[in-house]
Amino acid sequence: MASILSTKILSPSQKELLINSGLALVQYDAIQIEYLDFQLPQDKFDYLVFTSQNGVKSFLAQQEPPAFGDKEVGYPKAFCVGQKTQVLLEQMGFEIVEMAENAAALGETITANHNHRSFLLFSGNLRRDELPTLLKKNTVRFSEVISYSTLLRPKQFFRVFSGILLFSPSGVESYFVKNVSGEAIAFCIGSTTANEAKKYTDKIIIANKPTIENVIVKAIQYFAAYD
Repeated sequence: MASILSTKILSPSQKELLINSGLALVQYDAIQIEYLDFQLPQDKFDYLVFTSQNGVKSFLAQQEPPAFGDKEVGYPKAFCVGQKTQVLLEQMGFEIVEMAENAAALGETITANHNHRSFLLFSGNLRRDELPTLLKKNTVRFSEVISYSTLLRPKQFFRVFSGILLFSPSGVESYFVKNVSGEAIAFCIGSTTANEAKKYTDKIIIANKPTIENVIVKAIQYFAAYD
């Protein structure tokens, strides 16, 4: 029986997908998220930018609707990374102007089509440089708020896994602090996570879409083919 390590605690339905496919599952949270207290800049910006659900949740944990304009108007329009981030924002009343599958792609869209606008980014302490670098290079006006902290939770495993489910660059970094890949296949949620995983292994498969479910499906399909 193939054994899978998930670097994120899965929901009951996600867990069942693996177990019902005959795969053994071990799971833990490789990272921990802490929301930070932050001050919004005094300047006004045309749009908010969220590169993860954590950025949205940290914003909502501190800001009430009146904090961003008239209560009847609601939140401003936003740009975001990922479909689930978009869904969460829309549930809170945001109108999404642009959504991309990763921060680099969102930066390309902003610089190509919205470079005359101004943006307020909500990021984590370990965020990657692609988006702000692109904005600076193209002289797009923006400011950044570090609204949450990502803490690594390294844990050593004294067993061999057939596959490892990886959901973020920081999750990759955390896992490999105390472990090696061996023969395990690294199933990655997207190209950014895969690029980090390439530092430790060349056995990488990337999900078709950047969702937890698609990472799981890739693992199921892979091991079913070798059953």
